[in-house]
Amino acid sequence: MNSTQHPSLEEIITKLDLIPHPEGGFYKETYRSEGYIKKDSLSDVYSDKRNYSTCIYFVITSASFSAWHKIHQEEIWHFYLGSSITIHLISPEGEYSAVVLGNDISKGEVPQYVVKGEWWFAVTVNNENSFALTGCTVAPGFDFDDFILPSRSELLELFPHLSKEVTDLTRE
Repeated sequence: MNSTQHPSLEEIITKLDLIPHPEGGFYKETYRSEGYIKKDSLSDVYSDKRNYSTCIYFVITSASFSAWHKIHQEEIWHFYLGSSITIHLISPEGEYSAVVLGNDISKGEVPQYVVKGEWWFAVTVNNENSFALTGCTVAPGFDFDDFILPSRSELLELFPHLSKEVTDLTRE
């Protein structure tokens, strides 16, 4: 591979040692702070102490999507390589919005975006037959105890006015 050629999806998955993520795509945790926030300094939504911060690589392909989910923490998305992605969002009040994460700033793409804690979000790749390599930083640090991956029926009950958006980005 020369310096102007991008690595293939298979190369990225292999060289970065990525594994399948429950929401879709592939990931690897690359950082977990040694320090942590004590349980009594966190809100009641947390089951125990949390590291100050965590970070992952995340790859998603156009053949799949990252299904609707939420966490308690804010999640900072960083764009690295490949196709731009759309981060689909539903606020706690049920308002849908979307932001395009990518490197074409002249077209309104942003290279970094913060998903607010307690917001539902899903991700799609914008170009066919493509993928995106991104990173996600979470603070307080991510723990699967904070990860909520609802069923389609659960989200439709919460947001019946968003039936197309919910149906398109859930698996069951």
